[in-house]
Amino acid sequence: MTKSKTPPKSLSPEKDGDTEQKILDAAHAVFLRQGTAGARMQEIADEAGVNKALLHYYFRSKDRLAEAVFRKVAVQLLPPVAMVLASGMTLEEKVARVVEIELGELSRSPFLPGYLISELNHNPERAHQLVTVVLGERPENLRPKVFEVLRGQIEDAVRAGRMVAIEPEQFVINLISLCIFPFAARPMIKVIAGVDEAGFAVIIARRREELVPFFLRALRP
Repeated sequence: MTKSKTPPKSLSPEKDGDTEQKILDAAHAVFLRQGTAGARMQEIADEAGVNKALLHYYFRSKDRLAEAVFRKVAVQLLPPVAMVLASGMTLEEKVARVVEIELGELSRSPFLPGYLISELNHNPERAHQLVTVVLGERPENLRPKVFEVLRGQIEDAVRAGRMVAIEPEQFVINLISLCIFPFAARPMIKVIAGVDEAGFAVIIARRREELVPFFLRALRP
């Protein structure tokens, strides 16, 4: 009598949301620390405390994992800042809120600016994809919502004699650059200022107090 064969169980584990998030968090830490080119899948597996094979099971390749991390990083900064700039807040309120968001988030993730700049330089096509996916808007649809609001506010302030004329694009670039640069140039600033990590944190704490009035003073006639 021939015994019936039991169908073999799947050799692949069922995907688990907690494991996937653990891998993504580990990759986030390693990519920000090492950059995508310098990161190794084994290092990510070690950080997550899982077998290297699970990384490939959940994300298939380093490129797909890098894309997931890049999207996670962008979500930390882009949507809150875009919402503030397109809102009905006054210009002064917008400057204060953007500085608070940027310096707060970057203090928690100091490697983030260097990582973003490196990724966008090596994968420039991600910029368009990033805005579309993260903000749910194509860049060409989002730009008017941000810059037309700012343009109207700036023109009103210029007519009232409270501000010098400036293009809204330059307004945004200047503001974001002043927030991001200290973190992007963190190693150099630490050497120039002769400070360690604790000293750098003090510099940023002072910057949180001084940057808003500095920026607004520069716009006064």
